[in-house]
Amino acid sequence: MRHKLALLLVFFFLFSAFRADKQVITIFMIGDSTMANKSLEGGNPERGWGQMLPSYLSEEIRVDNHAVNGRSSKSFIDEGRWEKVISQVTKGDYVFIQFGHNDEKPDPKRYTSPGGTFDDNLRRLVNETRAKGGIPVLFNSIVRRNFGTASGSAVAQAINQDDVRKCVNPDAKREASTQSTEGEGDKLIDTHGAYLDAPRNVAKELGVAFVDMNKITHELVEGMGPVESKKLFMWVPANRIAAMPKGREDNTHLNVHGGRVVAGLAMDAVAKEVPELAKYVRHYDFVVAQDGSGDFFTVQEAIDAVPDFRKKARTTILVRKGVYKEKIVIPESKINVSLIGQDGAVLTYDDYAQKQNRFGEEKGTSGSASCYIYAPDFHAENITFANSSGPVGQAVACFVSADRASFKNCRFLGFQDTLYTYGKGCRQYYEDCYIEGTVDFIFGWSTAVFNRCHIHSKRSGYVTAPSTDRGQKYGYLFYGCRLTADDGVKDVYLSRPWRPYAQAVFVRCDLGGHIVPAGWHNWGKKEAEKTVFYAEYENTGEGAHPKARAPFSRQLKNLKGYEMEDVLAGNDGWNPMKGAEEAHVANR
Repeated sequence: MRHKLALLLVFFFLFSAFRADKQVITIFMIGDSTMANKSLEGGNPERGWGQMLPSYLSEEIRVDNHAVNGRSSKSFIDEGRWEKVISQVTKGDYVFIQFGHNDEKPDPKRYTSPGGTFDDNLRRLVNETRAKGGIPVLFNSIVRRNFGTASGSAVAQAINQDDVRKCVNPDAKREASTQSTEGEGDKLIDTHGAYLDAPRNVAKELGVAFVDMNKITHELVEGMGPVESKKLFMWVPANRIAAMPKGREDNTHLNVHGGRVVAGLAMDAVAKEVPELAKYVRHYDFVVAQDGSGDFFTVQEAIDAVPDFRKKARTTILVRKGVYKEKIVIPESKINVSLIGQDGAVLTYDDYAQKQNRFGEEKGTSGSASCYIYAPDFHAENITFANSSGPVGQAVACFVSADRASFKNCRFLGFQDTLYTYGKGCRQYYEDCYIEGTVDFIFGWSTAVFNRCHIHSKRSGYVTAPSTDRGQKYGYLFYGCRLTADDGVKDVYLSRPWRPYAQAVFVRCDLGGHIVPAGWHNWGKKEAEKTVFYAEYENTGEGAHPKARAPFSRQLKNLKGYEMEDVLAGNDGWNPMKGAEEAHVANR
């Protein structure tokens, strides 16, 4: 167990450092509970929209959310919270400022007057941000879900009263609006008044970007109507969630879905008001995040949420930084999925062939995989697929039984049998990927192209073990790849034939000195020497020995029929070299 944990930590910290040299811009967020990060304890589904904002931004942007439940502009400053934030702001950073919900409360520790002390506080926050070289952005409050009655009159609000039964968090109680939906009409009634105008007025006065969050959320909530809009807010039935056993009816605070929707609308509005941030905005259908900033905590939950046989569009899933220890299955019905990882997104498990299942049977090689991919037109990018069981025999990191599967900037980590290209008659494309292992660590039946990949041997052994079927036109093609090894490792072969008609071709690859002069091994199957197709073309490096190669291998005179697009075209002309990136960019 200690060994496995150490491996996971190595994976995490190694990949977390990949972009450490890139400049990171920080967005500091200050505001109240509608923006704040929420506790995840007890399965709490409440989220502030600021908590969900990182999922809509590229990794060049860091979100540092200092918003706190129950705070007004006055109490945030008086408690020293602003001093802590402004001390960290540097030139080029942003400060997103949203107050109002609590400034209107009669509590003297929080109350400010619109047009008076509220405006003064906003001016102070803006001016001090600018003095540090930061860029302030003002927001007004999101709407309360306060529908009028069917007759058009206002519904009485409980915004200044506690409701112990319906609201769990003491600060949230004070901000919650808990009216019944009985007799509601279809028009929202404003509860903020002049507190909505103050940020707009100060922004105009000082020449600051302003985002009208009230208008944005008003249109969203009113458009959804009294019933559907409850899906955005903290309407929780009793006895459903440990964090709030008595349930909750809260028309002010957002749930996971509401937080995600509002954060996305907010970031799109920011991009219009602050064009410099537009290039960092990203949109994904689902987000997986261990810190609660996404739709789901696990990758499998996101996969399960993908509509079956969604043919008209791709489903894009962002996996935020973290080590996700789960056994993942992407079934055949979940077509057109793009799994996009932030740096440091690791999918791992620790099964291996000799490990027993619940019936006391060995799992076998196929049963050892950390991730299974069956759905066609799958795309993965910046994802690490790992098997953390260590050097215990066959232990698959990724089992790919899908046609037209593509991988870009992915990592496949393991020892024996790391990458299983399982699908017969299936085509797979790997671009700028890293694959490591010891013995037969790229193996299987599929036709697969590896373009500019880094192939790393951790011990003496065999890089590939193709099991190409008889009559199959192509097996493995390695194009412009780099083959390396751990220090001291030698006696590595390019391939040995798992099946008699194995095919592997290495084109213009840089072969390290660990590759033996013979290059190819017959696995003790003399008869296979007559049926395999093992070939090379213009390889370089210390391991390139064309004249010393095993006599049953070939040196190609040209690449006719072995260009990447030829190998992968099949009957439908699939060309992932043009389409792999386009597969998910359209949805960003």
